[in-house]
Amino acid sequence: MVFYREVRSPVVAGTFYPEDPDTLRKAIEESFLHSIGPGGLPSVSSERVRESSGFVVPHAGYIYSGPVAAHTYYQLALEGKPDTFVVIGPNHTGYGALVSVYPRGKWSTPLGVVDVDEELARNIITNSGYAELDYGAHVDEHSIEVQLPFLQYLYGEDFMIVPIVLALQTPDVARDLAKAIYDAATHLGRDIVVLASSDFTHYEPHESAVKKDLEAIKKVEELDTDGFYKVIRELNVSTCGPGGIMVAIEYTKLVYKENARAKLLKYATSGDTSGYKAAVVGYASIRFYKA
Repeated sequence: MVFYREVRSPVVAGTFYPEDPDTLRKAIEESFLHSIGPGGLPSVSSERVRESSGFVVPHAGYIYSGPVAAHTYYQLALEGKPDTFVVIGPNHTGYGALVSVYPRGKWSTPLGVVDVDEELARNIITNSGYAELDYGAHVDEHSIEVQLPFLQYLYGEDFMIVPIVLALQTPDVARDLAKAIYDAATHLGRDIVVLASSDFTHYEPHESAVKKDLEAIKKVEELDTDGFYKVIRELNVSTCGPGGIMVAIEYTKLVYKENARAKLLKYATSGDTSGYKAAVVGYASIRFYKA
């Protein structure tokens, strides 16, 4: 049994990203300024511009995926601050519920503490046939945690999160969860952005990874949930967070209907940042938005 703690402490500070706050801020800024990154530091809009419903963003160590992730956060800065980020990651540990929604409390990183949107979390599970309030899946999971320092770099502590970890990653679950998120946010009048935390192909040669990943990303840009799921299965694309990506697709279609769009902001592999291309991991920032 996993017992509730008021503050969820970081588990990958010092490994996936620096533990020292100043060093962490510098690492984030280096991601923005990297040749693979956006090339400049973000400027947060003082006005909220609700153009994007969500993003796909990678979750590896910052030295590998940080510059690709920075493209998501650069765009987010241009659109100002929403109320809540629904951050959806894969279950790497096998702990907890199949669809695990973190119930309440706070999450901490070296840059501070952010609140969990308890009201939105409870509304999501009320509207879902799969989701459960659960702590266990989140105890040692890194895929959500690594997004928080980027968000804190932009917005300080003035935002909320709903962390969701998926062990069951199928189109049916994605449609259910997307509808649950949409209904909950609509009911509460909550301004939200969905972040699908996912890497793509794992530990294949650079050329192979790029070819397979771009086939899968093409289906994401077409907002084709079933097509995306078919491609990753048939081509054996070892995407670790396909469930979150499919939720972002389905949520965007609910929000923007015929005006829903998706666009690849940046793709690269760990070989592009490390120079070692014999066995790489693929990373993408993808934006979901209104035409």
